[in-house]
Amino acid sequence: MLKTIKSSLLFGLVLSAFAAHAELPADYKVVLLTENFPPFNMSVDDKNFARDDGIDGISAEVVRAMFKRANIDYSLSLRFPWDRLYRLTLDKPNYGLFSTTRTAEREPLFKWVGPLGDTSWVLVAAPDSTINVASLQEAAKYKIGAYKNNAVTQSLESQNIPLVIALRDQENARKLAKGQIDLWATDDPAGRYMARQEGITGLRVVLKMNQAQLYLAMNRDTPDEVIERLQKALDELRAEGFIEEMTSNYL
Repeated sequence: MLKTIKSSLLFGLVLSAFAAHAELPADYKVVLLTENFPPFNMSVDDKNFARDDGIDGISAEVVRAMFKRANIDYSLSLRFPWDRLYRLTLDKPNYGLFSTTRTAEREPLFKWVGPLGDTSWVLVAAPDSTINVASLQEAAKYKIGAYKNNAVTQSLESQNIPLVIALRDQENARKLAKGQIDLWATDDPAGRYMARQEGITGLRVVLKMNQAQLYLAMNRDTPDEVIERLQKALDELRAEGFIEEMTSNYL
């Protein structure tokens, strides 16, 4: 009897292991979403909607190579706003979103593949501004522009820092140049890159708040097999120098 029970348990474990690593259905496809977040992901023509080859950037190039090596089919769309893309990925199986900052608050909400790249959270001032701050508490007395549902924004909101929210981060660059906000909470180098696209240069970093890493965030219902294959492909690409090469090409 005991031998039969042990055999049954062993058979069950074998079946479970097989299921965990079973081949994906032939029609399996991941829906990838991204936004204009240069130089990591952006539309070729600078519009707020693009598909597939109309999207470039460091992370876009890395993600394409990663999915090709993992032999997983996908579609890629760049849309707006980020808040909608974030909610879609939370709600829909087999959806993925990049470039997404992996934070403690977001950790349990997604499955993660990465890192794709590095970024810093900063407060920047206009080139002619005389503002200097040593802490967020000092910065809070100024008018700070931020981007809705961005990781930097979520972090500042959790610390009860008053913010002026914009639906597009480029709006903050223009507001800063016009004196409509005093400081801009953004990512670096993305913020500087976006500002240059608006003809704005010389932004001054007044406070560096955090160093962060960017990831592909996948819906929680994504099969573990998909996450494992993508992570393996990404690790191989990094070891071969592909990610360093892509980063150098854009920066």
